[in-house]
Amino acid sequence: MNQERYLKKKMGFWSLTALSLGGIIGSSWLFGPWNTAKMAGPAAIMSWIIAAFVITLIALVYAELARVRPETGGLGRYPLYSHGKLLATVTSYSIWLGYCATAPVESSGVIQYANEFWPGLYDISKEQLTTTGILASTVLMVFFVVVNYFGVKLFAVTNTIITTIKFVVPVLTIIAFFMTGFHEENYTSHGFAPNGYGAGLSAILTSGIFFAYTGFGNVVMMSGEVVNPRRNIPLALITSLSVSAILYVLLQIVFIGAVPPEMLANGWSGIKFDSPFANLALMANMVWLSWTITADAMISPTGSALAYTAGTSRHVFGMAKSGFLPSYFGTINKRFGVPTRALTLNFLIGLLFLFPLKSWTAIVAIVGAIGIFKYASACVTVMVFRKVGLTKDNGIPGMNFIAPLAFIFATLLIYWTNWSRVQLAIWGLAIGIVGYLITHFINKHKSVEILGGIYLVIYILMLVGISSIGNFGGKGIIPEPFMSYIVAIIGFVFYYFAVYNGVWYMRKKGNVQELQDMDNTDI
Repeated sequence: MNQERYLKKKMGFWSLTALSLGGIIGSSWLFGPWNTAKMAGPAAIMSWIIAAFVITLIALVYAELARVRPETGGLGRYPLYSHGKLLATVTSYSIWLGYCATAPVESSGVIQYANEFWPGLYDISKEQLTTTGILASTVLMVFFVVVNYFGVKLFAVTNTIITTIKFVVPVLTIIAFFMTGFHEENYTSHGFAPNGYGAGLSAILTSGIFFAYTGFGNVVMMSGEVVNPRRNIPLALITSLSVSAILYVLLQIVFIGAVPPEMLANGWSGIKFDSPFANLALMANMVWLSWTITADAMISPTGSALAYTAGTSRHVFGMAKSGFLPSYFGTINKRFGVPTRALTLNFLIGLLFLFPLKSWTAIVAIVGAIGIFKYASACVTVMVFRKVGLTKDNGIPGMNFIAPLAFIFATLLIYWTNWSRVQLAIWGLAIGIVGYLITHFINKHKSVEILGGIYLVIYILMLVGISSIGNFGGKGIIPEPFMSYIVAIIGFVFYYFAVYNGVWYMRKKGNVQELQDMDNTDI
């Protein structure tokens, strides 16, 4: 039975924009500018701008995919269509685990700030939640599930209200710090890039910047529940990313200027805060702003977690449709029009992150490094769909340039990340590949399902090689910027190999006509 027909198309442009902003403006605005400044100094501004440019390219890729196939759980379904079960399995599980970690990330952030009002929730000396704090965080995660359980319409209304409220506080913070306690000399006292420009590039994936921007993915996850997806999805993505990029850059600017110059005696890496913007507000004698930021620290992460809880349940729904999870989780609650079993599963997986890791920083460290791989595969899939004739008149102008450029930048971001972090992400992907191969032989899938995604294996090996000899924790054999030029060229050439791999798979599989027929019946 086609369960997707029970999903209710209730989301328009404003609800979608609020959904995307709700995922983007979460705990990252409270911690991201501080973490990035510690790594890169004033060059952190550059990090936010580069990340916004790259993620906008990637978002346009997903906007076209959602126009071609507006499908709930699409992030995991698209690689299945273009490259088969190997790529789709690895991509789906990496997306799923990353998204499942977001609810405990945001809930632990809320509880950490709540410790200001109710001491005993957070142990400052150990930098982790106490037992009471973990229980409180669990209760908050239950709240996220309950709101989503009662349907898309309630979720859309709730999320829109929370997004509106939490957007105001960062704007107030920007205005207040520009008018009070802004130290221009901070931009030159230790140089614009005290740790080199490479530190600013490395910070994009590891300091919370990319983690912040990727909230846009929730729009793609829920594309099967959108009214007029051809218009509303790309418009909502571009609007939300433009607004959030301006907001984050301004927050970074005011943070750098708000730090008291005497705190920079040991450089930017030596600045330490419990709650960065709230602490700075107190230092500037803006008690009202400090309390406002602390209160918003409970609202902003809650809004992001609501958005991710909704998006992740749709991803599980898509995984069940693809056969990566039992069909039990691919059932839609007919009354509320949401995948309620998937919501419950994600809640339980989230607890597996919360209980052993116990803090915002520990959980987000795991989420950051693996996120970029899933977006690189989408850049390939969108061009495969064009090559086999699925896109038709649903294409976005300039995609022949946008998709390969996004793939090249995704490859560069992985290369620019410290080698130790890259190793962790690659090990995770390697485990996913081994896991698929086991199920492949048990279920006696055809060899085309491996060959269709073989580019992923080669891509991972390529990244291992270039990162190990590069200048970001590697051996540094070739100096910068020449090594980055080489990586960009390799990424450009490899992109077209990956596209060819997908076109070969779809033609070999013969699923183009099947997808076209689905467009005529389901969409």
